[in-house]
Amino acid sequence: MIPHPRGSRRPSRTRIVGRALTCAVFVLAGLLFYISARTAQGTDLRTDDSLLRLGDVIQQRSAQNQQIQAQIGGLHDRVDGLAGVQSQSPSDTARADVLERSAGLQALRGPGLTVTLDDAPPNATARIPGVPEPGVNDLVIHQQDIQAVVNALWRGGAEGIQVMDQRLIATSAVRCVGNTLLLQGRVYSPPYVIRAVGRTDRLRSAVDADPTIRNYLQYVAAYGLGWKVQEAGELTVPGYEGSVDLGAAGTR
Repeated sequence: MIPHPRGSRRPSRTRIVGRALTCAVFVLAGLLFYISARTAQGTDLRTDDSLLRLGDVIQQRSAQNQQIQAQIGGLHDRVDGLAGVQSQSPSDTARADVLERSAGLQALRGPGLTVTLDDAPPNATARIPGVPEPGVNDLVIHQQDIQAVVNALWRGGAEGIQVMDQRLIATSAVRCVGNTLLLQGRVYSPPYVIRAVGRTDRLRSAVDADPTIRNYLQYVAAYGLGWKVQEAGELTVPGYEGSVDLGAAGTR
């Protein structure tokens, strides 16, 4: 056996393990830098500008949906023009008109009702003695308020309903995100205007009898929430211009 030279020492087991761990750390660090660069793709991963708030995302999607709906409206016009060129029997044409009317794809004109809801004025306070001072939720329009008006108008025999500038159909859903209305991919702020074509006496009776609306009217009197009901001898609601395809069914 050849002895080790004088003054030299055999590497200890601890030093060997330490060197191995150091190498492993450097390897992992390099791997993390590589993955980070691949993920960022030239952008700063920590910049605040890349973290869009929910409201910003909704506004962006709303603008995109508005453009798409305009394109769909143009395509509907082209389809209608092509359909008019093709020869159809009178019975087929009448049947198609009935189906489009019942589906809400045609504009409606007739007597009707317009209901307007609005948030309370800024810095609103209690207007009735003995009523507590309002909280934030007492001064804004909620989803249930809009839904109550729409449902009451349907019960009153409405032939067609328009919320803001959009016609409602069977798949329409009224949703509120914060203090804004989200309807068919577009975002609206108060005041909210709801129009319905139908017999005005029945529509008004249904609105007056709704318990949720009665509760809302108590807040109108107490805190100044906006409420206006107008009858019209002739009212027009537009036809629905969006997609009628059902993309997915939700669960409750």
